[in-house]
Parts: sequence; structure tokens; C-alpha cells
Amino acid sequence: MPLPILPDAEAQCIALADLIRPHLQPTTMLIGIHSGGAWVARRLAELLQPATPIGQLDISFYRDDFSKRGLHPQVKPTRIPLDVDGRSLILVDDVLYTGRTTRAAINELFDYGRPASISLAVLADRGGRELPIYAEFCTWQVALGEREELVLEPGPDGKLQWRCEDHA
Repeated sequence: MPLPILPDAEAQCIALADLIRPHLQPTTMLIGIHSGGAWVARRLAELLQPATPIGQLDISFYRDDFSKRGLHPQVKPTRIPLDVDGRSLILVDDVLYTGRTTRAAINELFDYGRPASISLAVLADRGGRELPIYAEFCTWQVALGEREELVLEPGPDGKLQWRCEDHA
């Protein structure tokens, strides 16, 4: 399968902010999943003025494949700046694939309290779901082969950019 043409990640962040803006409530908090989702959440917070509070999750210990993957060498701290009880949360990630990362993030969030609601916002949805999870806010539906992976990373200018890897 030929690799897809990759969109401008900055333009996607702007589009995602535009999708989210009408749904913001005074109690809304963005929660980015490390690492790509944390980068996107920070950019969304800048675009959603007045600033929307953001937190970040490292779901390493909540993954259902932890015993296979082991401890990731760069485990980041989870930081939730406000109480999640009764708050509307928008969980932010770069790519939605099987749904397992989202499930792990939701499990971790409930360790911090009971939010009023949790929505999911992603830049890319590549299908292939193994769990009944969907993104309420999404800017790009893309079909990839099983061995292909989308990677979001900061470019040399600090702006987010996509690359696609083929692990064939």
C-alpha cells in the first residue's frame, strides 16, 4: 500500500480547535495523552482562547499489554491540575487506532475522580478498532496497512509534523 500524503499538522490543530470550540463549557479541561496527545493538547489550549486548562496523562502502567511491552524508558508524570469530579474532559491524542490507548487513559482518569463527561479528540483516525471507542472530534480519517504507523513529532521549527513509517 503506498504511504498516504500527510496533512499539515498545524492546520489540523486549528481545524480541531474549531470543532471543539462550540462544545466548550466553563468546566472543560483538555487532557493530552503522552506524547503526541500532550503536544496537541498544548496547541489546542493556545488556540482555544481564553485558555482552557490542560492536563497530561502517561498511561504506561494502565496498558493491557504492559507485560509484553515492559516499562517504557521515558515514563512521564501524569499531571492533572484541577479536580476531575463533575468536570467535562476532552481526552486528546494524535492517532486513534485500536482504542486500547483511549481505554487505558479512561481507566487512569477514573482513578482521579468521576468526570461529568469524557469526549475524545484526535488529529487522525486510522480505523482498526478493537474496542467500541470513537472520536467525537477528528480532522483526518486515514487508511493504513497493519505495518504502517503514523508518528507526530515536533519539527526543526518546533511545529508539529507527521511522518509515516512502514515496518514491513
